[in-house]
Amino acid sequence: MPLARSLLTLLSAWQAAVAGTNHPPPPAYTGPDAPLTGFTEKTSEVAPGMAFVARVRTGSDGHPYIAQAIERGASLILAQHPAEVVGVVVPPGVGYLTVPDTAEALAWLSAAWEGFPSQSLVVIGITGTDGKTSTANILFSILRAAGLRAGLLSTIRAVIGDEEEPLALHVTTPEAPVVQRYLRRMVEAGLTHVVVEATSHALAQSRVAAVAFDAAVVTNITHEHLDYHGSADAYFAAKRRLFESLFDDPIRDPSANALKAATWPTAILNRDDSSYAPLSAFLAGQPVDVRTYALSSGDVVPDAWADGVVYGPGETRLTLHLAGHAPRPVATTLVGAFNVYNMLAAGATAAALGIAPDDIRAGLEAVRGLSGRMERIDRGQPFLVIVDFAHTPNALARAIRAARDMVSKGAGELGSRRAGEKEPSAPPLPCSPAPLLPRVIAVFGSAGKRDVAKRRLMAEISARDADLTVLTAEDPRTESLDAILSMMAEAATAAGGIEGQTFWRVADRGRAIYFALTLARPGDVVLLCGKGHEQSMAFGVTEYPWDDRQAAEAALEAFMAGRPMVNLGLPTF
Repeated sequence: MPLARSLLTLLSAWQAAVAGTNHPPPPAYTGPDAPLTGFTEKTSEVAPGMAFVARVRTGSDGHPYIAQAIERGASLILAQHPAEVVGVVVPPGVGYLTVPDTAEALAWLSAAWEGFPSQSLVVIGITGTDGKTSTANILFSILRAAGLRAGLLSTIRAVIGDEEEPLALHVTTPEAPVVQRYLRRMVEAGLTHVVVEATSHALAQSRVAAVAFDAAVVTNITHEHLDYHGSADAYFAAKRRLFESLFDDPIRDPSANALKAATWPTAILNRDDSSYAPLSAFLAGQPVDVRTYALSSGDVVPDAWADGVVYGPGETRLTLHLAGHAPRPVATTLVGAFNVYNMLAAGATAAALGIAPDDIRAGLEAVRGLSGRMERIDRGQPFLVIVDFAHTPNALARAIRAARDMVSKGAGELGSRRAGEKEPSAPPLPCSPAPLLPRVIAVFGSAGKRDVAKRRLMAEISARDADLTVLTAEDPRTESLDAILSMMAEAATAAGGIEGQTFWRVADRGRAIYFALTLARPGDVVLLCGKGHEQSMAFGVTEYPWDDRQAAEAALEAFMAGRPMVNLGLPTF
């Protein structure tokens, strides 16, 4: 952020931007014009010039820390309760701004601070339970293939022109000041488009409340984050906010981007997902263009669909159909049916933005694998090892299905040949025993202090759909890892699993990966789910360095050399 901003100037800009719209206006304020250097909700970051934001979150409330923030020199307090209710005395010269929702106010103040940068960008928001990051990256690739200067803000990275930055540990969509700061940098870099991954937390917590979205995309809406949202209806309502933003009155701040001015608000829906009916009903009668995608054509032809899909261990081939255009063949390194959906979502969005079909195909084919998304780890072993971020019941089921497709299309033969085995020169004799079918071995856990119900659901899915399952640690936080694994083991047993024969509990994730390798036969797939690109694992309140890809490499190195697993630094070893 710049060195300083006047509070009254920010409030005035906020007022001008929302005048005559249904957006929330700034509250009346008669206090001092505090010069601000930034916003924080952490008292440890408060210094003279900082605004302390008393955020109210599930399980936490910043209001009891207001007095401490004042003592540390805060120039402004942004709160939901008046000072007299909080029980603090506000010194002369310190501003105290009472608002209905500190998160929403922070979003608008941050947008005003950065000069409402989303008004100068065509903004595409992508939400859903699974596939958001992949779809965002695929669409970003298409935009670049079309010659557009595009930016990206996803859970993995931010891309501004030629600069790429990783985001913080366990981050979803960043907080509003960070979002607005990235958007301003993109405008200053001369970008015209940006793809923003909008999580349910971000939407519910107003982190993107002051972003002027032009298109909203949904991948799917299934079981996730019920620990935070409380119910499936509340979770759906949070996702729906992205689409509601399409028919909000526009922010009263003229855009210098002619492409934005020419872009009609557009929703892109998945006809094959349960979210389609309620979202299409919600959008009915609104000034929003609704586009659809599906895996195949039906009675009502979607705007994007595919046929002739052939799944392989390292490539997917399909014929892409876009409404009003001739079919295009596509060959991509993205694997699995779920990635076909992600490609269709991105393709339908790009077509709605007026991008030519050949550029869409080029963008799809240019994607070279996504960090921690069905990422292969190859050290010459006679089976496949794949790391995937799947951490929800739906994502796990889809990842196992994709792995099954891979082994059924020749992954076993590919893995065996890599191990140096020769292809048979003649078919087996009629009396030869039937070859062993390749198997899917799933390794995963379930996070502590998060949605409890999905622990059982994921264990049940793996017991039913995978051949072998290894249950292990995944960010237990302050919960008992043994208790988490016990709950999952009970669910696996109830689904027909037999502990010690079809599923195992191995608390240390490194040892669990190694153990899965010892179970694998040539042609099998070892599927490591739940961590993907993440760079740490939480035990208690400590974040231990962790990368599933590096762990898989270390486990493979030890396994191939006939050595025991090495200690990767987790407290469970």
